[in-house]
Amino acid sequence: MSSAKVDFLYLNEEDMLKAGVTDMAGCVAAMEDMFAAMGAGDYMMGGANQNSHGIMLAFPDQPEHPGMPKNGPDRRFMAMPAYLGGKFQIAGMKWYGSNVENKDKGLPRSILMVFLTDKDTGAPLALLSANLLSACRTGAIPGVGAKWLSRPDSKVVGVIGPGVMSKTALDSFVVARPGIDTVQICGRSQRGIDSFAAYVREKQPQIKNIKVAKTFAEAVDGADIISVATSSPLKVEDYPYLEEKWLKPGALLTLPGSIRLDDDFLLKRAGLVVDNWKLYEAWGEEIPYPVYANGIPLLGAHLIDLFHDKKIERSQIRDIGEIIAGKIPARKSAEEILVLSVGGMPTEDLAWGLTVYQNAVKKGLGQTLKLWDVPAMT
Repeated sequence: MSSAKVDFLYLNEEDMLKAGVTDMAGCVAAMEDMFAAMGAGDYMMGGANQNSHGIMLAFPDQPEHPGMPKNGPDRRFMAMPAYLGGKFQIAGMKWYGSNVENKDKGLPRSILMVFLTDKDTGAPLALLSANLLSACRTGAIPGVGAKWLSRPDSKVVGVIGPGVMSKTALDSFVVARPGIDTVQICGRSQRGIDSFAAYVREKQPQIKNIKVAKTFAEAVDGADIISVATSSPLKVEDYPYLEEKWLKPGALLTLPGSIRLDDDFLLKRAGLVVDNWKLYEAWGEEIPYPVYANGIPLLGAHLIDLFHDKKIERSQIRDIGEIIAGKIPARKSAEEILVLSVGGMPTEDLAWGLTVYQNAVKKGLGQTLKLWDVPAMT
């Protein structure tokens, strides 16, 4: 008879670092394994369609009750549950709160935790500090995109929004394309630009050319790979806008943040790639049309609106999991400009969280916490 005792491992941020949470090459590999499981259908997320990004708690613009938070940019709470099969065989959830005003308090915009549980019993396995975990897995998805979608001779990266997401994305780009030698940065604040440049010099010293761009057009000029990852404005007209004529033939745009591109370009000439089309279908079911203007400022949300309007066919949209599985080609030509929508999925957190947790167990890291020796009620 097995013991009814249950304990679990708590890993703080220092433990996570020692367990390799910032190992970008390992994270990119884990994300590829995750896409393999998802491509086989061996996963579940929340919602009625089992593909929901998560359950969001958003606040009203004018709260009626004293003490209730007021709506603002990136202000929300989110629970993101999932099961991931394949080589992972794990269930769990990411929980986070987000508020741009956190930066005024010396805190990151979002504060995140990941909870791993046994897939059969639901017993807790680990509670993980997850800001670095989430940043790494978010950055790794553009890296998977760069590996499978960008031109092999890619050397120049354009960055719009030089925050944490673009820092980790750059790390993953270098994993995928070691020949990268130039980065062009456009940001709203000199502090953010300087921070990004210092990060590049420290983490990626092989990148010798660091250029500061005054405009989006300068940032993407001649870029082989582009990362757009800004904080999400509330209005579509404030989303970062890129003109097709600014883009180099054959370029790859990785888009984990808000973006605005011309419909004519998207419908007629761009190669449209998403991390998981069913994720955007879920948003289309959960959020009033138009999804793109109602809180989801991602390229995939705009595509689901175009699909709703019968302006685009499902066959025009490529799922990166299908590309990795060899079911469809990545490109129609070397000159085709590809755009990759990155929506973020809890399966990513589970894949990398489990990998880091297993590393921590091997290294004897973390603090063991007791749930019970024997449950008081059964």
